Amino acid sequence: MNAALFPATSMPDADWWRALWPDPGAVLANLAIAGGGLAIDLCCGDGLFTVPLAREVQQVIAIDLDPAMLRLARRRGEVAEQKNIFYVAADACDLACIREGCMDFVLIANTFHGVPDKTRLAHAVVRVLVPGGRFAVINWHRRPREKTTVLGEPRGPGTELRMTPADLEASLHPAGLSEIRLVELPPYHYAAVFTAGFTARG
Repeated sequence: MNAALFPATSMPDADWWRALWPDPGAVLANLAIAGGGLAIDLCCGDGLFTVPLAREVQQVIAIDLDPAMLRLARRRGEVAEQKNIFYVAADACDLACIREGCMDFVLIANTFHGVPDKTRLAHAVVRVLVPGGRFAVINWHRRPREKTTVLGEPRGPGTELRMTPADLEASLHPAGLSEIRLVELPPYHYAAVFTAGFTARG
C-alpha cells in the first residue's frame, strides 16, 4: 500500500465491497446530481462510483493518488464503454491540476474519515467548484465497528475515525461549505451534500 494514502482508506476486498454497494448508481440517484455538468470523483479508488457518476454528468475527472487504483478505475470505465472519464494521479488536498471555479460537483466516497486535515481538503474542493457547486461526502455512520458487519465480519474504519453528520459539517463549514441535504444510505452509511458560495471564516 502507498504510505502516502489517507489512513484506513485502502481499497477493501472486492467481494464484501460489492455486497455493501450492490448498486452504486442507485446511491448516486439519491443525491439528486444535476445532469450535464463537470464532476470530480475524488479518491476514486477502483472506480466503483466513477462509472455511474459519468452517466449522470457531462464529464468526470477521476482522481486518486494510487496509480494501481487508477488503473483499475480506467479498466472499469473501459468495460462500461464510458468515454467521458479522465483519470488523474493527484493528491486530494492539492488540486492544482484542476482549473479554479470550473467544477459543478465533487464526490468523495468512503474516504473522508481518513483525511488528516479535513478543512484543508475542503478548501481545495471549494477552490475548484463553481459558486453554488456541490460537494457530496459518503461516510460511515459513527457506529462501533463490531456493529457494522458485512458477510459476517466487522468492516469499515475503526470506530474512532467515524464521523457524525455534525462532525462532518463542522470540518467543512470553515471552508465556505453549507449542508443542504442529508441522505441515509442503509445499512451503515449516509451522504451529506454541501454547497459552496458563502464567505468562509478565517
